[in-house]
Amino acid sequence: MSPAGREPAQGSMLAQPLKPPSAGRAAAYLGLFVLGAVVGLAGALVQAAWFPGGLLLALAGSAGLFLGGARATGGRGGAVAGAVGWMVAVVLLTASRPEGDFLFAAGGGSYLFLLGGMAVAVICATLGRGRQPDGP
Repeated sequence: MSPAGREPAQGSMLAQPLKPPSAGRAAAYLGLFVLGAVVGLAGALVQAAWFPGGLLLALAGSAGLFLGGARATGGRGGAVAGAVGWMVAVVLLTASRPEGDFLFAAGGGSYLFLLGGMAVAVICATLGRGRQPDGP
């Protein structure tokens, strides 16, 4: 109990037990994961088609998804869900097939897309609002 005896003492947020996300929040994270995979696929195609502008467009689309996901869910988890979907799609697209086909060339634009997308994901997840304690 608190000193005034009105309500139980909360303590540190780190000391609170973890609760599973609600069904709506889990569906939002799943949707952001799938949307991240779609943005990764579209970015992989666009960055190679129109090199300087396509690369910037692909990275801006990724940043929009990551930051928008963080803002929509009210925490960093939205940015992370989109970034994980983006990363899974891009890593799967970098693997060559047995026929010798591949989507990413060994050029500078492809590496800028891969590394730039990872940097954008980290920046947007950092900028996203973290879990805030209840209070004024």
